[in-house]
Amino acid sequence: MSLLTRRIRGVRVVDLTFLGLLIALVLSVYLAKTIAGKERTEIATVERQIDDEHARIRLLQAEVSHLERPDRIEQLSVGYLGLAPINAKKETTPEGLADAIRNGQAVSKGPTS
Repeated sequence: MSLLTRRIRGVRVVDLTFLGLLIALVLSVYLAKTIAGKERTEIATVERQIDDEHARIRLLQAEVSHLERPDRIEQLSVGYLGLAPINAKKETTPEGLADAIRNGQAVSKGPTS
């Protein structure tokens, strides 16, 4: 009697072997689908986080563009620091820089004690 035709309680060994393989195959497919489903939900969560980060980045870029507006910076510099645009009479040419520095140092020197 060969192994393929041998019977245990009226069932051939080959039939039992294939039944065991079928059960193992069904379980492995079920586990693979379950794991894939979990990974799919993780991917969806990460994609949502990425979309949220993109929204935050757009919001921060809009805020930066608002904060870097030249007219706003000019208002703040005048209001808080007392700065103003340079008067045209105070402008000089590159050749006159040495004289401007000497005159500026002479003016900026106050009485010494």
